[in-house]
Amino acid sequence: MHRVQFIELHEQAWFPSSVRDEITDTLQFGFNLLKAYGPIVPLLQGALDSAGKRSNGGGSIVDLCSGGGGPWLHLSRKLKRNPAALQIWLTDKYPNLGAFQNSRADGENHINYYPGSVDAMNVPRELQGFRTMFTSFHHFAPEEARAVLQNAVDAGAGIGIFEITRRAPSTILFIFAWVLLLFVCTPWIRPFRWSRLLWTYLVPIIPLVLLFDGVVSCLRTYRPEELGELVEKLTGSEYRWEIGEESTGLAPITYLIGYPRASSLELIG
Repeated sequence: MHRVQFIELHEQAWFPSSVRDEITDTLQFGFNLLKAYGPIVPLLQGALDSAGKRSNGGGSIVDLCSGGGGPWLHLSRKLKRNPAALQIWLTDKYPNLGAFQNSRADGENHINYYPGSVDAMNVPRELQGFRTMFTSFHHFAPEEARAVLQNAVDAGAGIGIFEITRRAPSTILFIFAWVLLLFVCTPWIRPFRWSRLLWTYLVPIIPLVLLFDGVVSCLRTYRPEELGELVEKLTGSEYRWEIGEESTGLAPITYLIGYPRASSLELIG
């Protein structure tokens, strides 16, 4: 199954922002309900510990393409950290500020947000920290994906990319099952909105867009060997790269982790 570079509807500039926010809220609900990214906590913790002071930003995490907040409500409680030092910054090209504010409301999770638009290929200098991306790296064509990685290297920032979508029939079938589950779960998504019920049950725009975009996401997702090809062409500081799949959870999670190192670049497959 070859990678295809097709569009996802909700990431287009012309897509109505109010419906986009409903969709990213729904995705965020799903990530935290299923604890989909729980299995990568040891990987992420190890990357944060290893990067340490060699990456700019100290104890901060800069989450790129955050959507409605992604899996951070769950992950933030699982990381071992110095509570006084850790700050998780949610960012997006089209920020869902309402969802970001709701994530920030729980003072125990150390979540903050950047209100302006953030391009993952050109992250503002004031946002320093270990960069993360969840279920979003596949949005970028190869040259753009390489630019995302090169921007992190140029900034001396560690980066962790995690994708639960895969180019596999089983994952595509899971997308169909998740969309069907939405018809049961939608009334429990918070904050409650009548508009979400309208766009789910009466005019099912949300499930149809999620189904289309979910299948496209699977077809666009990079495999580990393709991620390896991307990092091979990066220039600048020497980095340690770890690439692979974590298979202990609900579904395999493809990951790419990189951070500065003192010795020559090492690629781990």
